[in-house]
Amino acid sequence: MTTFNRRDVGLFVLRVGTGAVLAAHGTQKLFGWFGGGGLEGTSKGMEAMGFHPPKGSALAAGLAETGGGVLLALGLATPAAGAVAAGNMAGAVSVHAPAGFFAQSGGFEYPAFLGFSAAALGVAGPGRYSLDHVTGHRFNQPWTVAAAFLASALAAAAVVGKRAKDQAEPDPDAESEDPFDE
Repeated sequence: MTTFNRRDVGLFVLRVGTGAVLAAHGTQKLFGWFGGGGLEGTSKGMEAMGFHPPKGSALAAGLAETGGGVLLALGLATPAAGAVAAGNMAGAVSVHAPAGFFAQSGGFEYPAFLGFSAAALGVAGPGRYSLDHVTGHRFNQPWTVAAAFLASALAAAAVVGKRAKDQAEPDPDAESEDPFDE
């Protein structure tokens, strides 16, 4: 006999809410929905933020947020969905970190919260009211949690590390500010 479980209802509410926010944010990047810049505008933003190649970075971020968000909301492949969304938010945190913590000053509060929420859902699992439960947790195994978070952490570290390295190196195409450098 199935009984009502507050934990499962709580996971459902958190999954759907977090997934919907991530998916909406991602569709801004991919399609320009909800006032977003679409792939072209997001590519320009990615370039300005130091992510290269900008169009590939925009596509990856949009797919991670949209796909990860939809999968989280559905409770399908929850470990992978949570890991992908959390890894993507690590990149966003790296952009906002110089402005401090709080979002009102441009800080990393919002992407960190989304990333931690997605990660917690990926680790905790989807609960009973999910497609993972319907499929017998085929895509929600202990090994998938470890594999998904390891892959996401490595990818996020590579992307954030490349961005930091690119920003630390002087741009060879930029004009020199030294008046004696002619």
